[in-house]
Amino acid sequence: MQILDTINQMLIDMLGPFGPLMVIGMLGVLLILLVLPTLLKKEEDPLEKLKSANQAAMVAKEGTKLRMGGGKDKLEKYSNFLEPQDQEEFSSIQLKLVQAGYRSKNAVRMYHFAQFALGIGLLVLGVAYAIYSSSTGDPTTRTTILSILLPGVVGYMLPKYWVNRRQQERQEQMVNGFPDSLDMMLVCVEAGQSLDQAIIRVSRELESGFPALAEEYKIVANEMKAGKDKTQVLRDMSERAGVPDIASFVTVLIQSQQFGTSIAEALRVFSSEMRDKRVMRAEEKANTLPTKMTLATMMLTVPPLLIILIGPSVYNIYITLSNANF
Repeated sequence: MQILDTINQMLIDMLGPFGPLMVIGMLGVLLILLVLPTLLKKEEDPLEKLKSANQAAMVAKEGTKLRMGGGKDKLEKYSNFLEPQDQEEFSSIQLKLVQAGYRSKNAVRMYHFAQFALGIGLLVLGVAYAIYSSSTGDPTTRTTILSILLPGVVGYMLPKYWVNRRQQERQEQMVNGFPDSLDMMLVCVEAGQSLDQAIIRVSRELESGFPALAEEYKIVANEMKAGKDKTQVLRDMSERAGVPDIASFVTVLIQSQQFGTSIAEALRVFSSEMRDKRVMRAEEKANTLPTKMTLATMMLTVPPLLIILIGPSVYNIYITLSNANF
């Protein structure tokens, strides 16, 4: 007990009153970092080992490198920890990442790894800052806890905020460029091109102004070229985009194809509705401006006006009361 008391007193003298608590926290973080590799270590599946051996034999026999899209992912052995095991949750996160523009197979794994790495890294920085602040000053318990936990929470939530922001920006870009793409597609179809050729031409024209929408059209064109069912291709586009206007457009094309109606006529009616909707959306934003400017107008106009109107009277009253006191 004498040794523990001596160590406790030394830590208090060196790091302040919260020195023992900070040292215990640092030891806890260190133990977590030491234990994590053991917990995350994944034994190789015998079937995967056999598959790898067969692939290596095929490569050695043919003398060429298989088109596997790069080397093996280093985070694959931690997939059980970094990826949700629930299929519904995994599909939801994967769809959000696809709508944000991240389409790689390991996007979900990288997303959770970024959350884990940033959370732990900023938590360690918070602990270091708490130790430094306690050695140079006398912070309160609340300040110490906030300086430790707040960076970790921010680091964990930062990838989620980034993905949501990218998703909103891409969807807004698609909404803004979609009416123009319908007009160009209508011109191409009326000029005698098929729907597939019109989509390819529209994707080329939109690449400079609306790259997100052009990318979706390119994916649709490539999948149609590969022989995938056109109805399924359009439905996949609607799911990837996550925009109600594109979902309505896909429904119109599928119904036009099923009932045998003219695609040009369907595009003409739908493009007219999209133009009207864009005008209505602009008018809605314009109508909300007075409400948003009310507070700023009151803060920037009313105080100067009161100073100009009431200021001289207040000054005269102050002078009068001062003279009366003397």
